Amino acid sequence: MNPSPVTEHDHVQGPANAPVTLIEYGDYECPFCAQAYPIIEQVREDFGDRLRFVYRHVPKSAEQGFAKQAAEAAEFAAAHGQFWAMHAELFRLAGKHDLEQLEAAARAIGLDSAECRQALSEHKYAARVRELAVASVRSGIIGTPTLFINGVHYEDRLDADLLGSAIRAALGAA
Repeated sequence: MNPSPVTEHDHVQGPANAPVTLIEYGDYECPFCAQAYPIIEQVREDFGDRLRFVYRHVPKSAEQGFAKQAAEAAEFAAAHGQFWAMHAELFRLAGKHDLEQLEAAARAIGLDSAECRQALSEHKYAARVRELAVASVRSGIIGTPTLFINGVHYEDRLDADLLGSAIRAALGAA
């Protein structure tokens, strides 16, 4: 299991030259990803510019359901320069991603909810989400959340102290 290289098409926070890159393959409907969100936010804050964070969609129901629509809503937001705001809002609403909630999430971050509804009903961003899901399968990703630190699969329990220790070890090796 290996993540594909980070490209300009990825959703990235942090500097490109950070010594450590943390990649998460996640799903906005996954309860474990919702539990991981505040932990990852904490380590991002703790490590600052020494950490680059990459989020990649792996909606479990790639062809149907609100996991796919939530990922499409995130891509809608990305097209308007608001991916990370939507990312946070979708995890805040974890498990409540019906069409009305997705529209409300768009509105909450300052985007046009009617435009969001139209984009979702037309599946304007479905191809992008499908492309990411297919790429994750090719990388061997089968569950969420799946994390990699500098290309190495993180297999320990998802806990801020343990994840922080793994990132510190990667910093020492960098």
